[in-house]
Amino acid sequence: MQSAAIPDNDTRRLETLRSLNILDSKPEERFDRLTRLAMHVFDVPIALVSLVDTDRQWFKSRQGLDATETPRDISFCGHAITGEGAFVVEDASADSRFADNPLVTSDPGVRFYAGYPIRYLDGNVLGTVCIIDHKPRQFGSRDLLILQDLATLVEHEMQAMEMATLDELTAINNRRGFFIIAGQALRMSRRKDFPLTLVFIDLNRFKPINDRFGHAEGDRVLKFFAGALLEVSRDSDIVARLGGDEFVLLLNDANDDEVKTVMARFREAVGEYNRGLELGYAVAFSYGVVRYNAARHEDLDALLAEGDALMYQRKRGGDHR
Repeated sequence: MQSAAIPDNDTRRLETLRSLNILDSKPEERFDRLTRLAMHVFDVPIALVSLVDTDRQWFKSRQGLDATETPRDISFCGHAITGEGAFVVEDASADSRFADNPLVTSDPGVRFYAGYPIRYLDGNVLGTVCIIDHKPRQFGSRDLLILQDLATLVEHEMQAMEMATLDELTAINNRRGFFIIAGQALRMSRRKDFPLTLVFIDLNRFKPINDRFGHAEGDRVLKFFAGALLEVSRDSDIVARLGGDEFVLLLNDANDDEVKTVMARFREAVGEYNRGLELGYAVAFSYGVVRYNAARHEDLDALLAEGDALMYQRKRGGDHR
């Protein structure tokens, strides 16, 4: 068996893949309808949207296959992502690269494979749209064009999915994006027993800024606020704008001192911004910090509710940072 070569840009490719927060996410009809279409058009028993991770290929959508992932080193898609166009194996049992591959000699019994790379906006390949048959078959130029069209549709859906999870003004996660990513973090925290800390943040006296100086100035404050949160947080943390002047920061595997350090850096950034203002107002905020407890927080809504309550408690007490 011949394992696929690792692309020279694999590190950058994996960074792009993970930045989308799509791995291990729930099935979505937008992708399932495309794999169903592939099964129908090509009359094959298996069709997949496969994303190639470090040591596995994980299936965002799968038709005709029970497995949710298989090892990368035996995957056909691992080969497909190294090329520019379609990767086709018309008879795996007669191909020296795959004849003794476990995916050929046992379930799912691959004999025919055709996969087309899925690329992101930055050009990095995320995985493939692929079809599989249990018997050998030929694959003509018309078939190649159809498979390419399906890959393009998957690319468009992934781009639309990301846009639907980003706040248009600040370019950080919106409420939907936060719930998707933070939900995964909570599930991992329960499984692995590592700490999560939520910081619920609200801008103080934001409405008067809009009323007195206009919405353009208010938008400038929101953009600064989001950018400063991104700047002071770690790569593993999750920053989002829930809506209006409400923001959240979810810190993964951070102790109390690390949380305090992040918030101290954020206060410094806000202070520096205020010193540069010449319009007669100052940016201020209140926040509540809550450590995730699986026994106390049934879900993400419960965690947010406690953080919101703590934030308002501080705000009512006059603790305007």
